[in-house]
Amino acid sequence: MKEDGAQVRGASIENSAWFMPFSMNRQFKKQPRLVSRADGIHYYTPEGRKLIDGTSGLWCVNAGHCRESIVAAVQKQVATLDFAPPFQLGHPAAFEFADRVVKLAPAGLSRVFFTNSGSESVDTALKLALAYHRARGEGHRVRLIGRERGYHGVNFGGTAVGGIVGNRKIFGALVAGVDHIRHTHDLARNAYSRGQPEFGVELADDLERLCALHDPSTIAALIVEPVACSTGVLVPPRGYLERLREICDRHGILLIFDEVITGWGRLGQPFAAQYFGVTPDLITTAKGITNGTVPMGAVLMKEDLYQAFMTGPELSIEMPHGYTYSAHPLACAAGLATLDVYEKEGLLTRAGELAPYWQQQAHALRGLPHLIDIRDIGLIAAFELAPRPGAPGARGLEAHRQAFEKGAYIRATGDVIALAPPLIIERPEIDRLFEILRGVIAKLA
Repeated sequence: MKEDGAQVRGASIENSAWFMPFSMNRQFKKQPRLVSRADGIHYYTPEGRKLIDGTSGLWCVNAGHCRESIVAAVQKQVATLDFAPPFQLGHPAAFEFADRVVKLAPAGLSRVFFTNSGSESVDTALKLALAYHRARGEGHRVRLIGRERGYHGVNFGGTAVGGIVGNRKIFGALVAGVDHIRHTHDLARNAYSRGQPEFGVELADDLERLCALHDPSTIAALIVEPVACSTGVLVPPRGYLERLREICDRHGILLIFDEVITGWGRLGQPFAAQYFGVTPDLITTAKGITNGTVPMGAVLMKEDLYQAFMTGPELSIEMPHGYTYSAHPLACAAGLATLDVYEKEGLLTRAGELAPYWQQQAHALRGLPHLIDIRDIGLIAAFELAPRPGAPGARGLEAHRQAFEKGAYIRATGDVIALAPPLIIERPEIDRLFEILRGVIAKLA
């Protein structure tokens, strides 16, 4: 382990050619935080220190790291069929995987379009929405609606409908015809909520404001995360998603749920749509679909959307869209093995079993200095810190660094600490994770 670390420490990191994503490159390369292997719910540094993975990698390693059956499936696949073109050619695992995915999806979402990431899934879903309306003779529906503080990946469409200011401001106009409804964060009324907040269902009516402004017949789709995780875990108020569904139905607008994070058991159901009892027209997913082992994403869609494209000549390409690596054989092998693990170990519902204890331990941190809110749902929790005067985000970054030194990998979005550990976590490990976090927050200046 030490030998691995010696090869990458010091000047070699500081002068490395790698332009790191979503990172403070200059700061990080001077003081790198490195991991060299993983197992179960733990990462290990090159020096051999063990870290609890408090965020499932990047919200994706739901079944824990380096699962033997998933590793074996990928190894076998790469030695058997390393690549197959997805255009006018197929391989058996792609069809098998699609059929297994829709069996876990909310009723009615019966078709799957494979991508390679959540960002690609979002742009694919937006294009499908626009093309669907055009196929039905409603080509005037060209507007796309997102939500403030929403995160929908980093491609042009996803960045445009996303609503995190720092992710948008340096890229200019992005995509025309996009607008945003209000976010749902309301500390004054909902601080320290357990599960869904009581107040804020009326915020869904902001969609009606945009319908009045733009004319609803011009709006193709609304895209929202059921739980807005990347911005700091904003849990939807009671009745909010239901009302969005009603408004979309009233005006013929497609509803897209971005479940790149909330999919694959994070809330105790395969998808958040099932947890909340609200069925969208399309779902974007990625991350946990392969347990993070091989990049993959997907868009799930209702049958009538799919059939809308199946009306032209049979020799025409129904959807001129896709990727070289769509339904990549290695990704399908990883996905099938991942679904086997989820099924065998009951992981798609396990978060529901752990949620009460998780909630109890999370809210036990209330009263720590600088902590102004705790919110949770399923196996997700967020801890919002008061910004340091003149230095917003500094406390969150310090907490991230200190937790790494004390034995836990956590996410910090500004001054919000987010936790979402692998679904295989046990109660003693939950206790240890929150013990570390308590010590970190207690010592923040």
